[in-house]
Amino acid sequence: MKTLARLFTGTEKFVLVATLGLATVLPLIDTIGRQLGGFHLVGSAEYVQQLTLWLAFVGGMAATSQAKHLTLSTSEFFGEGTARRMSRLLSYSVAAAVVGILAYASAKVVLANRLEPKLLPIGLPEWVSEIIMPASMGVMSLMFVWNASDKWWGRLVALATVGGAFAIGLVPPAAAMHLWPLALLVLGAALLGAPVFVAMGGVALVLFFREGTPVAAVSAEVYRLIASPTLPAIPLLTAAGYVLAESAAAERLVRFFRAVFGWMPGGIAVMVAMVCALFTTFTGGSGVTIIALGGLVYPILRKDGYSEGFSLGLVTAAGSLGLLFPPSLPVILYSVVASSREASVPADQLFLAGLLPGLLLVVLSAGYGIFVGRKVVRESKPVFSWREVGASAWGAKWELMLPVVIIALFVTGTATMLETAAAALMYTVIIECFVTKDIKITTELPNVLLKAAALMGAVLTLLAIAMGLTNYLVDAMIPDAILAWVQLHIQSKYLFLLALNVLLLVLGSVLEIYSAIIILAPLIAPMGTAFGIDPVHLGVIFLANLEMGFLLPPVGLNLFLTSSRFNQPLTSLYKHVLPFLVITGIGVLLITYMPWMSLGVLELVGKR
Repeated sequence: MKTLARLFTGTEKFVLVATLGLATVLPLIDTIGRQLGGFHLVGSAEYVQQLTLWLAFVGGMAATSQAKHLTLSTSEFFGEGTARRMSRLLSYSVAAAVVGILAYASAKVVLANRLEPKLLPIGLPEWVSEIIMPASMGVMSLMFVWNASDKWWGRLVALATVGGAFAIGLVPPAAAMHLWPLALLVLGAALLGAPVFVAMGGVALVLFFREGTPVAAVSAEVYRLIASPTLPAIPLLTAAGYVLAESAAAERLVRFFRAVFGWMPGGIAVMVAMVCALFTTFTGGSGVTIIALGGLVYPILRKDGYSEGFSLGLVTAAGSLGLLFPPSLPVILYSVVASSREASVPADQLFLAGLLPGLLLVVLSAGYGIFVGRKVVRESKPVFSWREVGASAWGAKWELMLPVVIIALFVTGTATMLETAAAALMYTVIIECFVTKDIKITTELPNVLLKAAALMGAVLTLLAIAMGLTNYLVDAMIPDAILAWVQLHIQSKYLFLLALNVLLLVLGSVLEIYSAIIILAPLIAPMGTAFGIDPVHLGVIFLANLEMGFLLPPVGLNLFLTSSRFNQPLTSLYKHVLPFLVITGIGVLLITYMPWMSLGVLELVGKR
């Protein structure tokens, strides 16, 4: 079994590295070709779409094998024991059953596409590439069966659950209307640890089955997703963020910002806010900032004289700063999910609109750090040194140039969002593997990319499966019904914005950020349009609220991460993070009710 696992992991690494490499090189060929006289690689967009499909589902297998799928798990509250083992058995059995049905649905889609084959420019039928969907889903289903229990009897129960799920297909159409309790079972499994994509896919399957619609409708929506020209940027930027996080870039950036700000009262707190914002920009608010930087900056804060409570609060709050700056993944994901026929939300406009609001949130946190820092008694006063600034800037020059390169490519129109993401990944790999040599390209880089694949697979799998449920909701006119109810009870745009702030704050603290965007954005975007709110401004409000939701007790994501990272009781963090929650709330309200902060930059550069 161990030999088989090693073989599978090795194959997984090879496929991921090769797929990421091609997805990076192809857009760059187009970028360079345009600058050299209009050369274009025929079929580049089609190839990248298929590569994204592979990254989604191979990454989904990586997320399953590493247990990294996005969840709403409450199973940790059970502690070790029978209750936890039984919750795991139930949640993984349901997950195996749902994913098994999705594998069958994907196979039906591939067989249908085979009848009317569409050829890629190289002459290969698309359906051959699409086989990765049912194949990966089948493997994931077997993984869930295996992981459902450490005992063979438990695995047999999980396997029997898969068989039972297929047997439901034999139920007569008249009786299918009474199968709605299955949706509650799927949601219950999600609360006990099944991935969010299982919940959304399972509910979609039940709803389509009740309507007599073939289950292949869930998987068929994947093609509408991969046609998005922005979507492939997500896996590329995810990989770039992980390469950066696994290198010594954090130490070099901390040294630089410390040299620049460390001499002033509260300067160390400013340094923490700045370096965490920069890091979160590239890692996408997935918690990597707290894990990668927390252990580095916390001792610096304590050594500089800050209290334990303030230091923990700042590290927790700073872990979500930078979420609105390019090339943040949540911004791109919101652009993909919230755009519709009625209202487009381009990623480039979202990034421009988020610059001032994002800077405001950083400044507020840094300003509070200065306020507290003025009262801190230090053993020795740090001295500003041009020599240290120069030396630290030279040491971190390649990392400091990365955002400059990205923004320059993006704002000048030299490269599209996808091409910019490809350039960011290529730049990061070259710098960290060949220039600084922090990561060995043959032995360490594949492992880093495998870690990144777990996140990219979790996000893309969730997004792909969620499209099926979204399609059902649209056909059933659920968003229209919700909008009608809201308009009946809320007439004021400002009252709607306040209610939206509260809703997003609460749900943003319960849901993981990518899940929150995928679930909520398609429902909220039409409401904003109905109330006359600019779609881009609404996107900034949405993301700023989720940034604040990371800090909201009792279950904000950053609270859990800090508690785990520093071995602190969760309840003790509530009071430490409260001041930062208040000042972030002030910032979010300013962003919400001062739309010029978002739209002014767009007007200035001629985007409005």
